[in-house]
Amino acid sequence: MDIPRPSAARNKRIRRIIYVIVGLVVIASVTVGLSKLKPAAPEVDRSTVWVDTVKRGPMLIEDRGLGTLVPENILWIPAVTDGRVVKRLLPGIKVKADTILVVLRNPQLEQETVDAEWQLKAAQAQYNSLKAQLDSQLLDQKATAATVSSDYRQAQLTADKDKQLAEAGLGAELNVKLSQAQAEALATRNKIEGERVQVLATSIAAQLAAQQAKVEQLRALYDLKKSQLDALSVRAGADGVLQEVPVEVGQQVTAGAIVAKVAQPTKLKAQLKIAETQAKDIQIGQKASIDTHNGIIPGTVSRIDPAVQNGTVTVDVALQGALPQGARPDLSVDGTIEIENLSDVTYVGRPAFGQPDSTVSLFKLVDGGKGAVRVQVKLGKSSVNTIQILGGLNVGDEVVLSDMSRWDNFDRVRLD
Repeated sequence: MDIPRPSAARNKRIRRIIYVIVGLVVIASVTVGLSKLKPAAPEVDRSTVWVDTVKRGPMLIEDRGLGTLVPENILWIPAVTDGRVVKRLLPGIKVKADTILVVLRNPQLEQETVDAEWQLKAAQAQYNSLKAQLDSQLLDQKATAATVSSDYRQAQLTADKDKQLAEAGLGAELNVKLSQAQAEALATRNKIEGERVQVLATSIAAQLAAQQAKVEQLRALYDLKKSQLDALSVRAGADGVLQEVPVEVGQQVTAGAIVAKVAQPTKLKAQLKIAETQAKDIQIGQKASIDTHNGIIPGTVSRIDPAVQNGTVTVDVALQGALPQGARPDLSVDGTIEIENLSDVTYVGRPAFGQPDSTVSLFKLVDGGKGAVRVQVKLGKSSVNTIQILGGLNVGDEVVLSDMSRWDNFDRVRLD
């Protein structure tokens, strides 16, 4: 018969307590150890990332922008007078300077032109009639003056004859005095008639000048109406290509309204849209190249728009080479502008989020390219596809340039 021992039960409870305590200590130790372990590096498919090698040498700083080809000279043609469109050409055709682009109709102007023409003809006829009348008066006055002049000369001769006879004792002294008095009277009348001829000539000239002024006034009015009537046939004014006719047949247009746009397709320039953050380094005269997708044309920066629109600056590039086949206004192009040529710098391909003069974190390849660790890289000047390295990388280092924002919480990745 077994006799229960109180000490055995107590020892059993003590062992159980010790086991529980030891278990809790082990669990706590494992938990603390696991919490201090770093998370495993995630795997990244090597074929999905862009890797480049840090190099040293010359680096060309460039800015790139999209744009279009536009004509250097654009002729906007307005309507000179009001009118209704009765005929128009379609855009896209080649035109000469005298090509009629749009024909307008203005019945009121046509009537005013006819009226001005008849008024001019009436004034001209009135001038001719007045001139004939005044010329007749002048001739009559000249005839009278000529008669008086003849009488005066005869009287003078008679006076001279009577004087000679009187001196010879063959004539009376009274006849001499009478002849001289008549000659003197005719001399005065001859002078007066001569002055009348001059005064009448001056008066005639003034009357004809006044009538001629009226004729010239009506002629100017007629020429104006005629030119306005001729302007209803709107001409190109220069050789080129008709690009736009913003009016339709039957439409009423007012004087000054644009009715056509003519451009010279052989004289084009490129207009590029450059991001305002990059445009600060662009200067007039810098070299550029324009890719028309059918050839590359060299050029130089000719104008920089002082205003910023939608975050971009418009830059004009004057083209210096021959235009490739298919080049035409409004053609989309890619432009590259040379900013600076750095002779000896450390550089790498431009990362996805790399901005000039900033510090970014990049993954540098380690373990023979099987892994990559995060490093802080100081960047300098940037170009279209490359960026200067000021610190954090050495020549020969391989770095991941792709967007690695998915792994911002990891300082190391594995590349498979």
